[in-house]
Amino acid sequence: MIYNTLTRRKEPFQPLEDNLVKMYVCGVTVYDSTHIGHARTYISFDIIKRYLTYKGYKVIHVQNFTDVDDKIIRRASELNITPKELAERYIKDFMEVSEALNLIPADRYPRATEYIASMLEMIGKLLEKGYAYVTETGVYFDVSKFKEYGKLSHYSIEQLQAGARVEVDPTKRNPLDFALWKFFKSEPKWESPWGEGRPGWHIECSTMALEQFNGTLDIHGGGSDLIFPHHENEIAQSEALMEKPFARFWMHTGLLTVKGERMGKSLGNFIPVREMLNKVGPNALRLMFIASHYRSPLDFDENVVKNALDNLKLIESSYAELNYFEQMEGAHFIDEAKQLCEHVIEEFENAMDDDFKTPAALAVFMKLVKEIHRYASEGKLNKENSKIFKGVFEKISYVFGLKFATLTDKERVMVEELIRKRNEYRRNRNFKEADTIREKLREMNIELIDYPDKTIWYKRYVVHLGQI
Repeated sequence: MIYNTLTRRKEPFQPLEDNLVKMYVCGVTVYDSTHIGHARTYISFDIIKRYLTYKGYKVIHVQNFTDVDDKIIRRASELNITPKELAERYIKDFMEVSEALNLIPADRYPRATEYIASMLEMIGKLLEKGYAYVTETGVYFDVSKFKEYGKLSHYSIEQLQAGARVEVDPTKRNPLDFALWKFFKSEPKWESPWGEGRPGWHIECSTMALEQFNGTLDIHGGGSDLIFPHHENEIAQSEALMEKPFARFWMHTGLLTVKGERMGKSLGNFIPVREMLNKVGPNALRLMFIASHYRSPLDFDENVVKNALDNLKLIESSYAELNYFEQMEGAHFIDEAKQLCEHVIEEFENAMDDDFKTPAALAVFMKLVKEIHRYASEGKLNKENSKIFKGVFEKISYVFGLKFATLTDKERVMVEELIRKRNEYRRNRNFKEADTIREKLREMNIELIDYPDKTIWYKRYVVHLGQI
């Protein structure tokens, strides 16, 4: 069941073509660093894609880059570089951050500037069908001609007119009419049958989505701030042209605020993803967003970060215990472990099947994690039941997109030797030297779990991204 913004209710999900899911997610406008609001949206859709894959669907995922826009042009001018150079810089930023966040790459990343000819063709067809008109400032879509305008935001044209903040242009028939093509003499500009200029923002996504999928999408997604006007306008121009639904399910992530305020550079609370990745790592960032339902607003503060880090420590240490005890012989508590894991998978799938309720799914996962710790502390973990727990642990970790560090043989030998020395110091009650080694290991991102007769250890998964 997926909540559809278009119908405002949960609906059973079934793709148009057997097990093939066509998913288009609106990408970033590349004029600045990728921030944590972006991360919230793209991690959410990554988890949605991972779960659909887990359920047996093949997902074709397209995510665009808006690489021509007034914001790009203004910022490039401020930095005294070309808009293309600026766009390339922040596309690189997005791709590096995406890899660090362990996002499964989209199948295709179309760029708006690659589709100008297709946009002109689409605008020409809308003019022919009477849905658009030309003025001295550009080509506009006539919203009064599309009778279902407002069906996504669930407002009438009159209500939208009353509440909309739109650019005043006396040449337009209606304040809500939106630009398909704007006439400009400044660069970047392209020739068109109606005059030199640049495409409107909304026509870019419609053109890229329709060209990539050649028909109705199963899922069209983005942040809730895109519902109006962007997605509303996409529907109007696309369905005017197609004469059939543009997308069957419209999915939107909730707004992310920082200590109750909308994030923005002018407020001094703009948080680049790079900064958070270097500070807390990708797994903690993911757990922050998993702990909140993708449609819910999320206020980002110290408590959100702390809870994610606390959960991460439990998760990573339980995985270390599984890896350690997987080498220990024993065939006890197998039926008990199987029953527990069957129950966990059932609850996990029930949560995710209900519009991807990750907070409930995370609670189930943490229940498994705590049981693993209990088994380990009670001496009940062994080769057989560790494998059972590990199978379920890794399935859920895959859906959540969690990644665990690996070590080279050389690193492993060095760590084992340091732990051996530390344990020797502890036996001799030389706790100062033992603590010095522990701190040295921490600097190497190695965490220790001390038992009376042994020390289990693991490497935390961290990333270090430089400035873009």
